[in-house]
Amino acid sequence: MNANSQTSAEPAPTGADFRDLTLDEVEQMVAGAGERSYRARQILHWVHARGAESFDEMRDLPAALRNYLKQNFTIGHPVSSFVSRSSDGARKLLIRLDDGEAIESVIIPTEKRVTLCMSSQVGCAMACEFCATAHMGLHRNLTTSEMLVQIPAARRELAGGEELTNFVFMGMGEPLANYPRLVRTLTIMTSDWGMGISPRRITVSTVGLVPMMERLLGETPVNLAVSIHATTNELRDRLAPINQRYPLEVLLDACRKLPIKRRSRITFEYVMLAGVNDSLADARRLVKLLAPLRAKVNLIFYNPLAGSPLRGSSRAAVEAFQAILNNGNLTATIRESRGLDIAAACGQLYAEQHNPA
Repeated sequence: MNANSQTSAEPAPTGADFRDLTLDEVEQMVAGAGERSYRARQILHWVHARGAESFDEMRDLPAALRNYLKQNFTIGHPVSSFVSRSSDGARKLLIRLDDGEAIESVIIPTEKRVTLCMSSQVGCAMACEFCATAHMGLHRNLTTSEMLVQIPAARRELAGGEELTNFVFMGMGEPLANYPRLVRTLTIMTSDWGMGISPRRITVSTVGLVPMMERLLGETPVNLAVSIHATTNELRDRLAPINQRYPLEVLLDACRKLPIKRRSRITFEYVMLAGVNDSLADARRLVKLLAPLRAKVNLIFYNPLAGSPLRGSSRAAVEAFQAILNNGNLTATIRESRGLDIAAACGQLYAEQHNPA
């Protein structure tokens, strides 16, 4: 699948949310309404490029078509029910969904970019020890429209002169566990008839669902980040229990076989936990594991969770770890923890709002 491809589909059902639909589905719909196919791109441009929240805004459509759309379809636009603003510029959105569930999105500004961290599920079934979302368990998958609506919701919270430049599926949920809807979402985000976002600016993070990793890179042109977090199976079994199904040797073998195409490196994420996985011996083991892959490693400062015994590594420990990786022919960067004063780690704001002290 390339950036402009479409997913095959049956005619869109009555009552469908327009943010869920691909070009071929909308073309079928407008043909059924007696209109020419070019109207499909017109409608999708209104929804995705111009941010229309009602069909009445689509003034260049015939009145009869607007009425047909109003009678048969919706345009989902859940809004942020709570926005928390950090002193460092990060903003965390709690977005209420139509069924009463809620998801989190985080706007992360840096000097050169503004990144939106997006959710793919309500909760998560992966049970990673260091993740607040894991404590929720999995409530349900998000629909495509619920994933996409995080973008206009975030845009409404941007300051003057800000523009979203990068998009990462690193929020609530394991994206590859919601694969069909994720791919549909990516199609709409990257297609010229959708949001027109460059796939180079989109990254999907996985804790290691091996069968879906190769499929994602074979079917989409986006970037993949693999959360590794440990250098032994014993520790990774504890930190990321998916390792019991796909242990390190299986995960890394799959990474070696990934269809990287134009990508020159594989990105791995490694959350730094004091006294757990941040020793110099851990760093040397990570070099042995990843150097053959010409990997890039993002070292992540841990955003502490209330009630958890885990603590983040000191800056000195993180920098010493980084030095060993860089000397071992890896590219190692440090990702600063953002939003410490607004519970910006995935699942924290949800927990605060649903389980107030």
